[in-house]
Amino acid sequence: METSADFDRLLAEGLAASRQGEGESAMALFQRASEADPASALPHFLLASEQASAGDFARAELAFAKALLLAPDFALARYQLGLLQFSSARAPVALLTWQPLFSLPEEEALLHFVRGFSALAQEAPGESLAHFRRGLACTPANPALCTDILQVVEAVERLAAGTPPASEDAPASHVLLSAYSRGLH
Repeated sequence: METSADFDRLLAEGLAASRQGEGESAMALFQRASEADPASALPHFLLASEQASAGDFARAELAFAKALLLAPDFALARYQLGLLQFSSARAPVALLTWQPLFSLPEEEALLHFVRGFSALAQEAPGESLAHFRRGLACTPANPALCTDILQVVEAVERLAAGTPPASEDAPASHVLLSAYSRGLH
């Protein structure tokens, strides 16, 4: 049986493997960490991020959901699960997943980001942009999330202006899914 020290070591090694672009190794280490501490949501969250980065969105969704079952208040896991659902053309499911995030304090970037996606789902690009920008102004902000939201802002601005996306397959959902290839943790 693995100990708490083993759990910490497995997470650290998994994060190092992820940073080095060794996704398969990272996933194996996060899986072992989840077995070392079955009550911890973090390895499931990290595993989900790696799976999404590898394009395995179905398994990533399950791992994000497992993280939320273990830690319902894990806001970033809830956000990422909803983002994956939203970017897979399942906005109503994402909005249900995000429901608790709509109660976050006004100074929380995630609140404004989910409000922005909600406005996008209602085809209100101007309102969406206002929410995304408000979220970007919150501090401290997660730099990786901010980079992704800036790309969403650019895509929404182009769509609102009637300008075609930079590439044929670059709607907002493509921007969101491409973020996973850069890693989100």
